[in-house]
Parts: sequence; structure tokens; C-alpha cells
Amino acid sequence: MDLNDFVRNALESGRTALTEAESKTILGRYGVPVVVETVAATAADAVAAAGDLGYPVVLKGHGDGLLHKTEGGLVHLNLNDEQSVLSAAEQILQTAANTKILVQPQIRGSREFVAGLFRDPHFGPAILFGLGGILTEALSDVVFRLAPLTRRDAADMIDAIRSRSLLGAFRGEAAVDRERLADTLMGLSAIAADFPEIAEIDINPLIATATGAVHAVDALITLTEPHPRATDAHPVAPPAIHALFYPRSVAFIGASAHMGKWGHMLVCNTISGGYQGDVYSVNPKGGLIAGKPAYRSVVDIPGEIDLAVVTVPAAGIMDLIPQLKAKGIKNVVLITSGFGETGADGKALERQLAQEARDAGILILGPNTMGICNPHIHFFCTGTSVRPLAGSTAVVAQSGNMGTQLLAFAEAQGIGIRAFSGSGNEAMITIEDYMEGFEVDELTRTVMLYIESVKQGRRFFESARRVSQKKPIVLLKGGQTRAGNRAASSHTGAMASDTRLFNAVCQQAGIVKVDQPMELLDLSAAFSSLPLPQGNRIAIMTLGGGWGVVTADLCNQFGLEVPDLSGALIAEIDKVLPPYWSRSNPIDLVGENDPSIPLTVMEALLQWKGCDAVINLGILGRRIFLKRLADSVEQADASYTREFLDDAVRVFSDFESNYIEQIVRLMEKYGKPVFGVSLLTDEKDATVYRVKGHHLKGVFYETPERAVKAAARMVEYQRFRSRHAG
Repeated sequence: MDLNDFVRNALESGRTALTEAESKTILGRYGVPVVVETVAATAADAVAAAGDLGYPVVLKGHGDGLLHKTEGGLVHLNLNDEQSVLSAAEQILQTAANTKILVQPQIRGSREFVAGLFRDPHFGPAILFGLGGILTEALSDVVFRLAPLTRRDAADMIDAIRSRSLLGAFRGEAAVDRERLADTLMGLSAIAADFPEIAEIDINPLIATATGAVHAVDALITLTEPHPRATDAHPVAPPAIHALFYPRSVAFIGASAHMGKWGHMLVCNTISGGYQGDVYSVNPKGGLIAGKPAYRSVVDIPGEIDLAVVTVPAAGIMDLIPQLKAKGIKNVVLITSGFGETGADGKALERQLAQEARDAGILILGPNTMGICNPHIHFFCTGTSVRPLAGSTAVVAQSGNMGTQLLAFAEAQGIGIRAFSGSGNEAMITIEDYMEGFEVDELTRTVMLYIESVKQGRRFFESARRVSQKKPIVLLKGGQTRAGNRAASSHTGAMASDTRLFNAVCQQAGIVKVDQPMELLDLSAAFSSLPLPQGNRIAIMTLGGGWGVVTADLCNQFGLEVPDLSGALIAEIDKVLPPYWSRSNPIDLVGENDPSIPLTVMEALLQWKGCDAVINLGILGRRIFLKRLADSVEQADASYTREFLDDAVRVFSDFESNYIEQIVRLMEKYGKPVFGVSLLTDEKDATVYRVKGHHLKGVFYETPERAVKAAARMVEYQRFRSRHAG
């Protein structure tokens, strides 16, 4: 029978699942190693089939609607003779009406896995792999990837389970046949594409025998009527995204002369930020706003307007669309709230607004946004007076408050921003549109996202996977709670929560996912300033032994290796450090104050082929201690003049500036990153230090934890890039 007939006949007869034999027939055709089995109509037929297969055997009830056979007493294991088979067969036939008997050989193996397929309403078909049998739900050791899978994806899934030690040689049993496991996952992926009517597949257990052979001994396929995936997506092309951030003239509709109102803050922040384009205010009362005459209507403004920034109440937005169209305004930043975030009525109003704007040829950013900025043209159109440096990190935040807070952190830490958008409700421009715009933007080197949801899950994944192969995406996800339980008839569907699947999507797409807002900035600083490490081997240089031990422990915790020093490297460092130095990694500089020593050791480490990156602790920040010492000396010992003390502090300040410059030079020379940790910081310190004439920058964190996390995330991203090279 044609495989499609199984599915078609089942649906036409009103069934929601295939029988186990039908399920295994389909799976077997797609390379899944299903167990050999026979369907018997009578107890006598079951005995004959058992004799042909050889003992021991397993008997199961077989028929329509038998989804959970074990709980119904319809599974009998370890049957070793004709009498036990006959007895079990008769019991099955008496327990369930219109039932046949499935006869299988008893497959023995102490290692059981699970594999499956389900369809997520947001992201589409997804594949599952993990620890199976009775431990599937108890231990929840499973991983997910979206279909279609590559062979590399399948291999990554197999390696990603926590219980992966079971896959190797284990307690006298041979290593599991990984190729057959990969065949199973690839088969499920192919089925997802070929059979849209298949809602879920559950293969549990997938038993590995003592020889490492793999057998699918139980399988369930559930069905659904295929429905076209509804979408109201209207992708926004990258040039349109670009135009939003490069307006030559801006009209503030709803501008106000009252300090503290949005219509006043936005005008003032834009003008004071140094924007060189034309700025117009629109208020039906006219008058003066920020020292300039306000126009009563947008159509009264002379000349062309590239961008309208709108703060009028939600009730008045629809009436504004014809005016914007008449004036030829193509782009709008809609600050106004009162739309989709307010409930069903607001969502309906938002959909109407998007449609009318689309019909009028108008692109709306928002509504309910905190604004946008582009430091490269000094355009700071946000509700807070935040002006980060121009740089290469593009930022999109679905929370405006979170976004402007990130901008404030970036400003304080010296992290350069390519552009920022508070995406708001994303009525027209979605996170996927921004990513595709940043993908082709030459000034963007790093993409930083704060998101709470995605509107187009599959497009989000595909866009992110493309972008990640060119430039890193650093993402913080808000609202990481389970949105609800899936109504699933199999383990596979029930095991997938929204958070777990989203995390899997990020991993598969190469997104660097972080857990805290500050990590966004730390990673943005690292990716935009340092070369990528080519491996996970870390050399540690420190002014204090304890600090080095803590950092080495952190490296181990985050999957970074701290390799032993080579004999040649030890001999090289012997030339500059006293005989009692540790001769091990971490390298303790034993408090030496000779300013040439840190740079000498640093270059030796970067030259060393045994490491991929260096973490250096405590070199920067000593000037602060010296300043405090100078203040104490001034009060206690009059023999030292203030001029002498200030000169001493200045020497250390000059050393630190030179140290940063030399670190940047060495990174560019050797192509390895250096992660700094400051001994102490004050208001003069930042995270990123620019050096004139160099494209790389110095990066110094306040704690070893932040430096190690940044290094580990960069290593993780580099592995993704390496796996997908070409």
C-alpha cells in the first residue's frame, strides 16, 4: 500500500492516529530502524508467528484507538514459550474488542532513548531526541531542533543530551550506533516535510542493545487535517528599514510646549542631540515650541518630510493617515499607546491602522514605542536623554524602557551603537524585518535583541540563522514562562514547552542567548571590539593568586580549558619574573611593579600556540589605589608635596593608557582576544576603550565572572560559525 493511503484512509474513517504497525511501516520506509514484527488475528496465529520470530517475544494489542497500551494491560513482555504466548494472546483478545495481536521479538538493552516529531504553531515542525523509556518525563533529558534537519543538526542533537555518556561504551556494552540514531532523526525530518497531515510522532523506546544496534520497538503517529499556515506577514524590505534611520527632515505631530510631555521631550532630545536635519513641530493650537513656530497641520509644513514622529492620542490616529498621505510622508514612528497592548479592542484597532497605513503607502514603526536613534547622524529621537557613541551594535528592544536603559548602559560603558529601535507592538515592522535589514547593513557588526515574543516564528529562525553566519546576534528573552500546556497525545508533544523550544531555536540558529541585561552589553562590547577566539583554551594572567584560581574555576564551569604552560613558555617567562613565580596557568605576576612585565608576559602568551585567548586581571585600576595612597600621604607626611604625589599618580595613569594601546596592538598582531578585568573602577572607567588608528578596542570588565562569560559565549559562537562555514 502507498504510504499516503495509510494516512488518507485513517483520516477518511475519522481516526486521529495510525496503528502501531502502520506507524512503523512509514517510519521504516524513511530509514528508522523499526523492529521486525507480525500482526496476528488469533491466538493460534500469534503462537505461529512467535515460533517464526524465535523466543523470547513481546505481544501487544493492535488496533484503532489503542494509544496507551501499557496502561490498558495490552503489552506482555519476555514470553519464552508457546503456552505463555497463547495465554497472553487470549488475554489481549478478551481485554479489548476488535483487537489483533502484534508479535515482536523481545529486544534486550539497558539503554533506551526517545525520538519524535511535533508541529509547533509558531515555529512549525520540530524534532525531539533524548533519554527514553520510563525516564523520559521523569528526567526530561531531551533536546529539540526545527525541521528540516541537516546531518550536522542531527549529530548535534545526539551530542547535546545530558546523558550522552550512555552513547559510548558503557558497562561492558558497545557504543551506540550513532549513524542509526542520526538516520532516525533525519527520517523524522523528511516525514515532516512529506506528510503535513502527521501532527506528532512518538518513538519510545528506541532501544540500544549490548552490541550498540538500535531498534525502534514502539511508535505512535497521530494525525490532523492539514491547514494552511495563516499569516498576515508583509515583509519590510531592508532599504525601507534603512530609510527610517536616515531622515533628512522630521515632523513631530502632537508636539507640546510643556516640559515632561512626550511631545516636548522628543523634540528637545532630537534638537539637543545634534541632529542636523530640519525639525518641525505640529500642534493644532500653533504657538512656539522649542523656540520655533508650530504648524497647525502637517500639510501646512513647507517642503518634504521624511519622517513623522506621532504622539497624538490613539483616537486621532486614523484621521491622521489621509493627511500623511497628502503630504507624501512615507515613514512614521508612532509613540502613541492604546493599541494591541490594551486587549481585543486595541488589537482590532491596531490591525485596522496597519491596513489603512499600508493602503496609503505608509510604514509605521510601533505603535507604543519609545522611539529610535542613529548616533551616526546624531539622531536621538527617544523619550530619554541618552546619547551613546556611534558604533557597530544594532539594538532592537520590544520593551522601550529596557531598550533605553540598555542605551544608557552603553553610553556609560563606551559601547558604540549602530542604531536603536524600540519596536513597540510591531504592527507593521517586526523583529524579523529588523534582522533582515541588519543582515545587509555594512555598519552593523553585532545585533543585540531584547524580545518577549516573535510574530513569525519560522521566519525568525531562518533570518537569524542567516545573520548568525555573518555577524553575532546576542539575545535576551523576557517572559520565559510556560504559556500553556499542549494538548498532546504523545510524550513528544507534551515534553516541549515554549521556553525549551525557543532555546533550541536559538541554539540551532547560532543566536547567543543570555540571561541578564548586563550580559547583553558585555557581549556587545566583546563582539564589537575583540577578535573571535579560535578555540576554548584560556591563558590567565593575574596580579593575585586567589583571583587567578577563582577565574580558572569559572573557566571550568563555563566549558573553557585552562591548559598547562609549555616548557618553552615557562623558560621565556622565567626571564622576567622572580624564581618563586608559580610556573603554571594561571600566571601570578607576584605583585611586580615593573610596568614592562605585564606586556612582556602578555605577548609571550599571545605568541603561544597553546592558548586561544587571554584573561588578564588587575593590571588596570592600580592608579585608583595609588590616588588613595597619595591622599593619605598628603595628610600624614608633609615631606611629600602635592605636586610630587600628583606626578606619581599621573605616571600610573599614563601606564594604563599605554597598556590599553599595547593590548590592542598585540591583539591585532596575533589575532587573539584579550579579556581584561579591572582591579578597581571609578567614574573615569568604562568597559570599552578606543585607541586611535586601530579597529580593535580594549575591553575591561569589573569582575572575573563577566570576563569568563563573555569569553565562553564568544567560543560558543565561533563553534557555530566553524560548523556552518561554507
